[in-house]
Amino acid sequence: MSDIIRLLPDSVANQIAAGEVVQRPASVVKELMENAIDAGATVINLVVKDAGKSLIQVVDNGRGMSETDARMCFERHATSKIQKSDDLFHIVSKGFRGEALASIAAIAQVEMKTRSQGAQLGTAIQIEGSKIKCQEVVHCAEGTSFSVKNLFYNVPARRYFLKSDAIELRHIIDEFHRVGLTHPEIEFSFTHNGAEVFTLPSVALRQRIVHTLGNRYNEKLVPVDESTDIVNVSGFVGKPDAAKKTRGEQYFFVNHRFIRNSYLHHAVMSAFEQLLPTGHFPLYLIYLTIDPAQIDINIHPTKTEIKFQDERAVYAIIHAAVRRALGKFNISPSLDFEQETAIVIPIARTGQIITQPVVQINHNFNPFGDSPAPRERDTSLKGWFDQREKQSSGWQEMLEIGRRENTSHIETFAEKITNDDQLIAPFEWTDEAPVFQLHRKYLSLVTPKGLMLIDQQRAHQRILFETYMRQLDAGKGPSQQMLFPDTVTLSVADCVLIESGMDELKALGFDLVRSSDDTFEIVGMPADAAVKDGQKLLEEFIEQWKNERGDLQYSPREKMAWALAAASSIRHGQMLTIPEMNNLVQQLFQCAMPYNGRENKATIIQLSISQLEQQFR
Repeated sequence: MSDIIRLLPDSVANQIAAGEVVQRPASVVKELMENAIDAGATVINLVVKDAGKSLIQVVDNGRGMSETDARMCFERHATSKIQKSDDLFHIVSKGFRGEALASIAAIAQVEMKTRSQGAQLGTAIQIEGSKIKCQEVVHCAEGTSFSVKNLFYNVPARRYFLKSDAIELRHIIDEFHRVGLTHPEIEFSFTHNGAEVFTLPSVALRQRIVHTLGNRYNEKLVPVDESTDIVNVSGFVGKPDAAKKTRGEQYFFVNHRFIRNSYLHHAVMSAFEQLLPTGHFPLYLIYLTIDPAQIDINIHPTKTEIKFQDERAVYAIIHAAVRRALGKFNISPSLDFEQETAIVIPIARTGQIITQPVVQINHNFNPFGDSPAPRERDTSLKGWFDQREKQSSGWQEMLEIGRRENTSHIETFAEKITNDDQLIAPFEWTDEAPVFQLHRKYLSLVTPKGLMLIDQQRAHQRILFETYMRQLDAGKGPSQQMLFPDTVTLSVADCVLIESGMDELKALGFDLVRSSDDTFEIVGMPADAAVKDGQKLLEEFIEQWKNERGDLQYSPREKMAWALAAASSIRHGQMLTIPEMNNLVQQLFQCAMPYNGRENKATIIQLSISQLEQQFR
């Protein structure tokens, strides 16, 4: 039998390694910028074209490299960060594997110019697919300049599956944020397609956060500072009113390295317990300083996952530090005395006997007055309300809800229902079937088959979703022009997101004009939105849109429609008038799928007569 095991060529091995290290253009940005920091740079410039698909250039003023090092840096497992295995437990640099540059050179056309400090001349190297095409002596500035062109040019499948320029640019901005927020003492700049995106001077940490995330965060930051023998915790958390429905603004840094850790994230979330609405996530930038011997960062090629020697202790310290910071600045949960009080259960003391209460029934009690009950009285729902109104003013609110003041009716909708369990016989809408609002959350109405409950928020979202999908298909929709345009300031990443969907936003009813790099004027807004504040609606829509983007069950246009429907719908807790309730029910059953809302959650629950009789036994 002939031998079949072969040693792979370096070019093939580098392409395999590149699949783990370089996942998209943002991965190249991360590796090159971290190398510049390790080289002691104080100024780092990032230049990107076509969201990194055509060009990624990182220029720094660091130590530079000699001619020999310039060539060696592209070899696999060639690094200046460690020399022996014990060094893995004392890593203070960003990189140490020696795989990044070899992986990048295997799937792109790379040109590097470098000159070490004090040298008269520098070195220029050109590499394509791990093969050195040219190496020469050149005049260049001190430091290093990497130019990565045509990423994945020799791996067409990887290049084909790259996302749109807007999405890839957002990932690059995220990596730029993570590096920039880690080192406020370094000056950074970011240019995309010739336009300046970021200019970050060397400032204090709080100013760096404001410059990076936006000026609106300046008053929403609460400092965190805790020193222990295990770990030092510093940084900032956002006030509860800065919380959002997306996880995009949560940062953990360990020894100046960005990491992801769901366990430590839970420590922060539990510290905000009872301070945030359900489904919201706080802003936080937590910086941990810990002995390198107490952690292991050699877990994943991207080096964003680490292991702690005593993770539970770190969890407890972070939780206590955040809670202390929130308490120090008088941010604590408030008591709502209007909420329903808990049922008090008596506790028997030693020797005490609790007797069962005696309930006496007055068989002569008449709920309609002191006079004998009439043998013939109006037994209709309206008649019952009228008689109760005479005896108790406490029924006034229910009477106003139950009494019908219009003659509108719901058309037959049985043909819309295909599920036998939810079959509803057609009927005409009359005063005998009034609509009630329960706890300002649900609509209740009587049907020939029993009782129907409708979630008002989900129902309105379904109505708006189908409306917005029709507008997207038609390419236009009604817009309510504003007498005084609202101005909204967004982060750079959100501005990129808005620009990528400007045509769809116009079809949905938004009329936006960009007045500056990070500012939009809202000239018009969707006409049927329940939220009339243009700035609040746009900001809520952006958060909902970012929250929808990771859902694979919807198309991009469906995600936008669901996001706007969620942002512009009526909410739980909103009081509706009887005409509004009737209109909502009528529009719901004109939808193609009235029974399902977002994520296939039910909008309607039907309780049949048999189910009610079973409950009453």
